[in-house]
Amino acid sequence: MSDKNVILDSILNQGMLPLFYCDSPTVSVEVTRTLYRAGVRALEYTNRGAAALENFRIMKKTFAVEAPDLYLGIGTIKMAEEAVAFVEAGADFIIAPIVNPAVAAVAEKAGLPWIPGCMTPTEIHQAQQLKAPVIKIFPANILGHEFISSIRDLFPGQLFIPTGGVELNKDNIHAWFKAGVSAVGMGSKLISKEVLQHKQYDHLYKQTVTALQMVREVVNEI
Repeated sequence: MSDKNVILDSILNQGMLPLFYCDSPTVSVEVTRTLYRAGVRALEYTNRGAAALENFRIMKKTFAVEAPDLYLGIGTIKMAEEAVAFVEAGADFIIAPIVNPAVAAVAEKAGLPWIPGCMTPTEIHQAQQLKAPVIKIFPANILGHEFISSIRDLFPGQLFIPTGGVELNKDNIHAWFKAGVSAVGMGSKLISKEVLQHKQYDHLYKQTVTALQMVREVVNEI
């Protein structure tokens, strides 16, 4: 199995992909450490601030020693130049809010999974043409799980992961998986501003354990 497939399997087997950004490198490391302690083995750090690249470098260096089985991906990658910089920083996978062929090419050359964000069937088709193994449905809170139910037969076998608006409750998670997603992205509903600002790591640990358990239960029920 290629490294790319191993990374994808880690995300899909986990069933829930946490994502966050924080200006503070110390908080970014502690949040990641907490997520790992709760059972997370793949997570997305988002490129949403000036400190993202430097923080990511620090995180990769820290967890290469502490948690070598943790896959750290980078999200919110819209331009090829950003993709190149984070590949050089050691990103294990690339997630984007849009479909940009130039970013797809960088990921392909690096042998990394590329997960683009799509909102329409046309974008999904474009992403498939660019060999996206998993497609991010974004923004999920606008599209809803009914969107997946409606279009999944158009794209048989395609793997989807909704991001933006997935709630931390079993009914909502169940609805998404029943609609046909392969995993769910979980950002501020899991790693809230309060968690980041007030360093609520114990709370985050409990919430993450709960989220992972909910996903496992839902997958087993469907």
